[in-house]
Amino acid sequence: MEKYICVCGYEYDPAVGDPDNGIAPGTPFDQIPDSWVCPTCGLGKDMFNPA
Repeated sequence: MEKYICVCGYEYDPAVGDPDNGIAPGTPFDQIPDSWVCPTCGLGKDMFNPA
């Protein structure tokens, strides 16, 4: 599964997920709800790019 990086530098790793914000480990980026935001800076998914 591909990692994605926010413009702020936060890296979303599907193997880790974002459990603190309801995203289970193993969740691919394209399956994260559109309402999810970067836990570091608060920007939306549209501000992430493939790593």
